[in-house]
Amino acid sequence: MNKNFNFCIVDDDDIYQFTIKKTIQALNYSKSIIAFSDGEEALHFMLDNLTNEEELPDIILLDINMPIMDGFQFMEEFIKIKPKLSKKITIYMASSSVDETDIKKAHEISEISDYIIKPIKQGKIKSIIEIFLKEKNTETK
Repeated sequence: MNKNFNFCIVDDDDIYQFTIKKTIQALNYSKSIIAFSDGEEALHFMLDNLTNEEELPDIILLDINMPIMDGFQFMEEFIKIKPKLSKKITIYMASSSVDETDIKKAHEISEISDYIIKPIKQGKIKSIIEIFLKEKNTETK
């Protein structure tokens, strides 16, 4: 399997971070996995690496409910910096919230590819990668 993917996990739950990292590693898909406990940390990383394609993530798994800066606040700021980023980043909102308001709000943000209810199973990570690969192959043609 192609190991060209940088994953980013933005979630304040240490156990979730650990398990999703292990899931991604077990599938042997990632070049690197970085994790942040809140949106502000992730945003600072993005700003520090705007033009560094090697460091920027390809796929972000973003939680909603976090301290300091939640997932929706992160998305507001991400949209502002998106034109300055040197690569396309695919974002999935991954939350344990089944609140229809959260789901609807996430679907209204075009930069969010999908809303995934946690826990994320191995098969879902695999399908995220397959979709990413298909989109990447389409872009390079």
